[in-house]
Amino acid sequence: MSNKIAVLPGDGIGQEIVAEAVKVLECLKSDFGLAVEMEGGLVGGSAYDASGTPLPEDTLKLSKEADAILLGAVGGYQWESLDIAVRPEKGLLGLRAELELFSNLRPAILYPQLADASTLKAEVVSGLDLMIVRELTGGIYFGQPRGVRTLESGERQGYNTLVYAEHEIERIGRSAFDIAMKRDKRVTSVDKANVLECTELWREVMERVAKDYPEVKLSHMYVDNAAMQLVRAPKQFDVMVTTNMFGDILSDCAAMLTGSIGMLPSASLDANGKGMYEPIHGSAPDIAGQNVANPLATILSVSMMLRYSLDQVEMADKIDQAVNQVLDNGLRTTDIHSEGMQAVSCSAMGDAVVAALRG
Repeated sequence: MSNKIAVLPGDGIGQEIVAEAVKVLECLKSDFGLAVEMEGGLVGGSAYDASGTPLPEDTLKLSKEADAILLGAVGGYQWESLDIAVRPEKGLLGLRAELELFSNLRPAILYPQLADASTLKAEVVSGLDLMIVRELTGGIYFGQPRGVRTLESGERQGYNTLVYAEHEIERIGRSAFDIAMKRDKRVTSVDKANVLECTELWREVMERVAKDYPEVKLSHMYVDNAAMQLVRAPKQFDVMVTTNMFGDILSDCAAMLTGSIGMLPSASLDANGKGMYEPIHGSAPDIAGQNVANPLATILSVSMMLRYSLDQVEMADKIDQAVNQVLDNGLRTTDIHSEGMQAVSCSAMGDAVVAALRG
């Protein structure tokens, strides 16, 4: 029986990078018997242009019926003046909320071939392999009340609400501890419990969850210190679990430890393991249409999809090995290019991964 994948390229370079990931899936279908079917849909700015909404009903229906979703990126300069309710990012947030994709997995892995691409010293980042588990459907991005109001003085005031219920904290905690059990059995919970009551509760619930995982060592760290430690000694971390906003910031910080944000995939999972898979970078409108974007994060997102949602671990391993082979061969897109390496386009990098799969 075939699995159904919803393919949502989105905006900007999303169109280009998803096309290369689809090449990889088509190769696995034709050459290795992967049983998947793909169907495309619109989301983000492209969806707004076509239908007046960043998340059309048919895209939401497709995503709910699919076994997994492959997403490119959303957003761009041309939609920044829209009302916030219909901006491209609302399409992404809507998918996360409607599909209850509460657990965002963002690995930060330094490929040995790219050690020189990191802005940190090789001895600091060499061998880096950490996983950030970000709560994705709660916190300040979704909390109510929110908005912009006018005070009696006539001055306008913006406000947002940071809120987490115990069950939301517990389920993301269990997700992080389950992942840690398959790794080095260490979890660092990141909060701001010294000033935010909401994250005082976060810390309390994490301690409670930890009692069910006696093999896992739990530690706590304030978010400002965690940001500093990520660039001081990142290899001290195994699994980091944190709130929606803190995870958004820290995962981008961790991405640059690896040399390029263009190398890192992500998974957003529901309680049953169904997920949406996407590179952690944005739509990069400044380079869209130039065929220079790095598709490897999107291709590696397909690997995560096969591993976490479709139970195709052998196929996932094939992708990972092919990406390593391409890097060993010295092929580089502009974001990871260095002296002595061969500069290639987005489409050429995708072709090279396919060739490595077949080789």
